[in-house]
Amino acid sequence: MKTNNYEIRYMYMKKHAFICLAFALLTAGCGNAQTGHEITTDTMNTSSEDTNSFKVQKTDAEWRAVLSPERYAILRDKGTERPFSGELLFNEEKGVYTCAACGEALFTSDMKFDSHCGWPSFDKEIEGKVIKQPDYSHGMVRTEILCAKCGGHLGHIFDDGPTETGMRYCVNSLSLDFEKKKETNGSKP
Repeated sequence: MKTNNYEIRYMYMKKHAFICLAFALLTAGCGNAQTGHEITTDTMNTSSEDTNSFKVQKTDAEWRAVLSPERYAILRDKGTERPFSGELLFNEEKGVYTCAACGEALFTSDMKFDSHCGWPSFDKEIEGKVIKQPDYSHGMVRTEILCAKCGGHLGHIFDDGPTETGMRYCVNSLSLDFEKKKETNGSKP
């Protein structure tokens, strides 16, 4: 039986809608009521990444001083923001997505796509800028992604992306900053 593109896209969207709904139900009631951002934390993450191997080293107090409580919860406590709540989810501007903790360039706008999952999604990273490691938290087996420069938690990577890479880097908006591409007017410096 031959499947057309519409049917494939419908099955893909249906699968992700179910996953997002299940995740939203699992994380309901968790978060920071003061700001309206609901954030769950992976306190049972058994990752083995050595935190002393990153170029950017800060104490817990130093991280708390430079990151908002919401960003700290995600980047340092391995939290997850509520689906469809991130500022960068629907960003379509051209530019570079950087780590909100250390400023390292991680993804470009050309790598971003709409996965309908509730978080910004990318099909690849800027080479060497992201570390992947096993994550067994919340009773699941996933692959966590971290900033290679500071070890900040970004999100998770899945092999169900619709682009030619087949990958979906599912990233928390709060773990990223966006640097808009500078406009050039054709004049030479």
